[in-house]
Amino acid sequence: MRSLSPETPKWLVIAENELGVEEIKGIVHRRRILEYLKTALNLGNWGRGRDETPWCAAFVNWCLEQSGYAGTYNALARSFIVWGEDTTPRLGAIVVIRHKRNRDASTGSRAGFHVGFLIRETRYSYRILGGNQSNRVSYRNFPKSRYDWIACRWPTQGRNK
Repeated sequence: MRSLSPETPKWLVIAENELGVEEIKGIVHRRRILEYLKTALNLGNWGRGRDETPWCAAFVNWCLEQSGYAGTYNALARSFIVWGEDTTPRLGAIVVIRHKRNRDASTGSRAGFHVGFLIRETRYSYRILGGNQSNRVSYRNFPKSRYDWIACRWPTQGRNK
């Protein structure tokens, strides 16, 4: 885990505390992931009851909610494209990327979209802390050669709590 500073957004601290939460293969499901899924109001009981449901957006929504901000309450990563306000890339920004082949097996997205928290951007990749990255909460580098940058967002000033 990185060393945190006073400037680290609260939602990122919460996300880092979830590192290692991982899906369980088979008919048993990880309770913590089911908690994330409850924040996505557009999922039916079937989708909210399985940790195999793509959950990157639910994870971001959950972290935002835990820190007192309203997310999109939507299970789709692309729902964050117009959420909040546009921002320059910075630590903790909510970023939406899309696999150039429009499908990404490592995130479970059939449409290729993924959302998570920006850790840093380099010349060659985006380092993101997110959920459902190879079926777990983790840090991961997404190569720019395979992913397009779609949006970089920040919560609006108002809090929901």
